[in-house]
Amino acid sequence: MNKRTAFNFSTIFEILIWVFYVTIYKYSYLIENSGLQRIPGNDFPYPMICLFGICSTLPIIPYYRWAIPKLLHLRKYMALILITVVYFIFMTPYINMFLSWIFKQFTYGSPVHAYFNRQYNGFFSDWNLIMTDSIAFLSIAFSRFSYENEMIRHKVETDHLKLQLGLLKAQLQPHFLFNTLNSLYGMSLIQSKDTSRFILLLSQMMQYILYDCSREEVPLSEEVNFLKGYFEIEQKKFPDASIRFNVSETIPDVKMPPLLFLPLVENAFKHGKHKLKNNAGVTAELMVDEQVLFFKIENEMLPSQPLKSNRGGIGLVNIRKRLELYYQGKHHLQIQELNGIYTANLSITLK
Repeated sequence: MNKRTAFNFSTIFEILIWVFYVTIYKYSYLIENSGLQRIPGNDFPYPMICLFGICSTLPIIPYYRWAIPKLLHLRKYMALILITVVYFIFMTPYINMFLSWIFKQFTYGSPVHAYFNRQYNGFFSDWNLIMTDSIAFLSIAFSRFSYENEMIRHKVETDHLKLQLGLLKAQLQPHFLFNTLNSLYGMSLIQSKDTSRFILLLSQMMQYILYDCSREEVPLSEEVNFLKGYFEIEQKKFPDASIRFNVSETIPDVKMPPLLFLPLVENAFKHGKHKLKNNAGVTAELMVDEQVLFFKIENEMLPSQPLKSNRGGIGLVNIRKRLELYYQGKHHLQIQELNGIYTANLSITLK
């Protein structure tokens, strides 16, 4: 997975640990237990001790950034416990003793020289700090692991839905193109003046499907224009049917997943009674009111269909998953069949 460099919860949490725990708390704790005299009027005495606290913590970085997440991914929990014990109980005292020796070499003549010399000779191992270090940096490791797992899960879901969208487009293109070309062929036979208009319209819709829909989100206005073209072509295929698509006069400048409404629209035309009965039809409406988008489409059902038929199975599963991914907790899709009328109502709270 491509690691995100942008700030996220685990990164912010790690920064806070380093600022407030390592830089402030450990420095205050070491000063408090150093036995050094306080310097009146100096709120930051003995900065070398602060630097020592930071340097003594740096070796923990590979532990919580690499070792622990890797062992968690591999589910090697006994190894995780073992490496934690080795790191904090056995390695930390030697690391601190080595750093104390280095710091005392650079602090001759300074009040802190005696402190570092005492820590070195006393095999520095403050178990209170070792315990708080282990808790703080295990917390970072678990938060990073949880965040990375969530990103992996999100990526898998997104890739799966993109694959479903690709399959949806692949299903649409030959079916839609074949039927529309048949209609255009009929128009050309009678030398209809609208032939060139519908060839251009078909070209624009196919361009939208093939190229524009490769983006994760498209402007709502482009999606509306695609639906208008779809309804116009369907009306031309069934001139005696009542096919209407009503849209708000003002379309807000917002983006949304491409072809989101298509399964509902295709479903209505596929199972609509207008293919057999002239006065039947398909009616749709799209409007936006105070950042809430409403889409409604209904059609009379074919007489051969049972009242509770499982219509548009794959398409409806697709739209429900995409709605859950992009508008979790911000959408409502209701589908009902009543008195031979199939109705789909969708509301979305826009971002």
